[in-house]
Amino acid sequence: MSLLSAPRRPARPAWLDPRVARTEVLAGLVVALALIPEAISFSILAGVDPRVGLFSSFVMAVVIAFTGGRPAMITAATGAIALVVAPLALDYGVQYLFAAVILGGIFQVLLAAAGVARLMRFIPRSVMVGFVNALAILIFTAQLPQLTDVPWLVYPLVAAGLAIIFLLPRLTTAVPAPLVAIVVLTTLVVTVGWDIPDVGGEGELPDSLPFFLLPDVPFTWETLTIIAPYALGIAFVGLMESLMTAKLVDDITDTHSDKTRESWGQGVANVASGFFGGMGGCAMIGQTMINVKASGARTRLSTFLAGAFLLVLVVALGDIVSIIPMAALVAVMIFVSIATFDWHSLQTIHRMPKSETTVMLSTVAVTLLTHNLAIGVGVGVLVACVLFAQRIAHLVDVQRVVAGGTARYTVDGALFFASSNDLYTQFEYAEDPANVVIDLTRAHVWDASTVAALDAITHKYATRGKTVEFVGLQGHSADRFDRHSGQLGAGH
Repeated sequence: MSLLSAPRRPARPAWLDPRVARTEVLAGLVVALALIPEAISFSILAGVDPRVGLFSSFVMAVVIAFTGGRPAMITAATGAIALVVAPLALDYGVQYLFAAVILGGIFQVLLAAAGVARLMRFIPRSVMVGFVNALAILIFTAQLPQLTDVPWLVYPLVAAGLAIIFLLPRLTTAVPAPLVAIVVLTTLVVTVGWDIPDVGGEGELPDSLPFFLLPDVPFTWETLTIIAPYALGIAFVGLMESLMTAKLVDDITDTHSDKTRESWGQGVANVASGFFGGMGGCAMIGQTMINVKASGARTRLSTFLAGAFLLVLVVALGDIVSIIPMAALVAVMIFVSIATFDWHSLQTIHRMPKSETTVMLSTVAVTLLTHNLAIGVGVGVLVACVLFAQRIAHLVDVQRVVAGGTARYTVDGALFFASSNDLYTQFEYAEDPANVVIDLTRAHVWDASTVAALDAITHKYATRGKTVEFVGLQGHSADRFDRHSGQLGAGH
């Protein structure tokens, strides 16, 4: 057999390399430790038992390791989803919550099939910067309750943890600095016997494995009408945060990921979470930054092990995990917030266009006010669109020349709903001669609003007994004009 016809061997997975595997294993362990207090906190926020958040984090991390499109990204129970489902859990109980999570996952799979991931191209960089900065601030402020009304020893311990995390990488990167900080501070506190807040004080840890269950709800139209709005909220908020986080990790690692696969992978993970008694979730940017930026993970192994270690830690080693001081985990999360914030955006803010700065600050402000990244991003995109339309609308130029009994107008620029309104006012209806020619060779007709404006111009000249001829329309502009002209009403 020739070399050309020899079968091609599949590429060896990167995590089989011992050095890569060590990094992935240690990263997964650090993430698992950091997930525990957050999953418990999000459960409390959602109004459910801490076990619900912990089981959800385990199931989603393990499932997304196989189904997701962005390697090394961490998916688990999140605060954004907790805010969405909290009213449902309060009014109807946890079984309806499980049903909504399953339906939300199904919606995400359907949105993936519809190509929702392609919408990411419409999110400007200024919105991404605002998303990152708002998230960093939210991660930091989420630690403040752990620093309020606590024994004074907590503060030097947090400072010591931060010192380890920032300084250790200068000496060695063989072991993730956050893991060293957790081990050192836990050993110190236990050895000396200091009485300070620990993980055990956040909520009761589970002592058994999650099991498959069908939500105990009536399978009726009434149930569907109750859970559907919450399921849609889970689907949209979860996908927006997950796709934004995936794009951020792409930029950090200089790699590309499959956003469509990530979309349906998130849906499958949520469906599995609901069937195993979880509250649902999405990508966690804080934990992902621990995994990718602080620990150097790059493969699916770290994601899988984060979920696996989480279950082992809370079920088999719950007594050990419960003695970890919250100061150690607070130090890790403060580091994450510092590393996540785009400090370059502050250094260059005076050189950026005012419109982009406005978009970035709008995204940050709305996110902080609502504590919802999805709403912040949505408002940021809306502000960017409005400012862009406003800017483009003023780039249309109209030149008028009168010769030989004919007024000739040359229009240059993009004509759409914003610019076409201004276009209508730039003609001398009373002073022009009987024949008017409007040259659109250097213009492009983008929408029906522009065709309606052109019809209105024709109508206004016609009321004065004057005729209008449009010339220079080509391609899509000509097709759009021919299809809609005379069908949209005569005018203003």
